[in-house]
Amino acid sequence: MRLLIIEDDRDAADYLVKAFREVGHVADQAPDGEEGLALALEGQYDVLIVDRMLPKLDGLTVIGTLRAKGIETPALILSALGQVDDRVKGLRAGGDDYLPKPYSFAELLARIEVLARRRGGRGEETVYRVGDLELDRLSHSVKRGDDEIVLQPREFRLLEYLMKHSGQVVTRTMLLENVWDYHFDPQTNVIDVHISRLRAKIDKGFAQPLLHTIRGAGYMVRST
Repeated sequence: MRLLIIEDDRDAADYLVKAFREVGHVADQAPDGEEGLALALEGQYDVLIVDRMLPKLDGLTVIGTLRAKGIETPALILSALGQVDDRVKGLRAGGDDYLPKPYSFAELLARIEVLARRRGGRGEETVYRVGDLELDRLSHSVKRGDDEIVLQPREFRLLEYLMKHSGQVVTRTMLLENVWDYHFDPQTNVIDVHISRLRAKIDKGFAQPLLHTIRGAGYMVRST
């Protein structure tokens, strides 16, 4: 799962990011409501974890704005405000679940997994196709035509991100932040190495290349 944690307490946010990554999920964080809203509007997250009391925009405003714009990403409200009236207000504002602080990470994880399953049941896209290339997020499999393609976990995440944005230029910075979770110099060659390996697996031996380098801009998966 890809999660967005909107939390102004840096220690609390860092703890959650580390804990989610340890169990195999991708977690980004935003320190205030404005940044959290901007990231959530991109629609790339499976679940949002939102604190109520945030700088710039409070958590309920963030969720309400998303719902008004048609963004239905499940949102779990995580807040020290845990009275019944607080929980009811949070759910009526568009939250899908409400967990008072302090909380157990095991319970938080279980609730997040339930929300993600519910979203999948509402028709979340789980298979990406570009030309004769197909990636299945649930079975973690990749095929091109009749050929099964075996990818390493990082290669799979890289291809998944590129296919999700097929026909669009994906920059090196976007890949570092969304596939590697790095926030440093985009001149590192880690992307070049993985792009080269991925291209050899999905394009070598096929008449039509799908993974393209856009000089000076980034990369793109497209069928024409």
